Amino acid sequence: MRCRKVYSFDFDGTLTYSDTLIGFIAYAKGTVRFAAGFLLCSPFLVAMKLGFIPNYKVKQRVFARFFKGMRLADFDALCRSFAEHRGRILRPQAIQAVNRALADGAEVLIVSASIDNWVKCFVPYFGTNDEDRQRISVLGTQVETDRNGLLTGRFATKNCYGAEKVRRIEAHCGDRTTYELTAYGDSCGDKEMLAYADKGYFKPFRQRA
Repeated sequence: MRCRKVYSFDFDGTLTYSDTLIGFIAYAKGTVRFAAGFLLCSPFLVAMKLGFIPNYKVKQRVFARFFKGMRLADFDALCRSFAEHRGRILRPQAIQAVNRALADGAEVLIVSASIDNWVKCFVPYFGTNDEDRQRISVLGTQVETDRNGLLTGRFATKNCYGAEKVRRIEAHCGDRTTYELTAYGDSCGDKEMLAYADKGYFKPFRQRA
């Protein structure tokens, strides 16, 4: 019998109004450096759109362009500042849904292709106390650092997208027969997670009040 309840939420576009990779880079680097960096990355972006280069490789190149060589401590400080100043990027109905799940005693997973360093910084916007927030786990893409604590520009895990989202949930939650999974997503990168769930919701939290 499945008595344990787990809710999994995609982050970008589901809990938020927009993509946070783009938003974080613009916040961290400023408009001019942001535009210049993306101009230099444009050949890779075009190749990705044409299907010649997979999404995760382009994402890693973009990340390396802006953050390779940065101290992890400085990067984490930027992540905290980004979340503190960009809380309005979260959809109010999404916050309510997470809070309802927590109030119901469920475990909440935020399963995202975004870098988990900044996704974790948005957790304080959910729940009403620290006990609630301890039941929120972020399963995201993790960055790699060298022995000096500098970002290498590479990812330490697979991009948490598509089938990788299911693998992360399986690794985190264990035996699938022991819990009921409710999932929320908004893109093709969430289709496997939604299919894996007992209940799946596509593009939720968009109703007008």
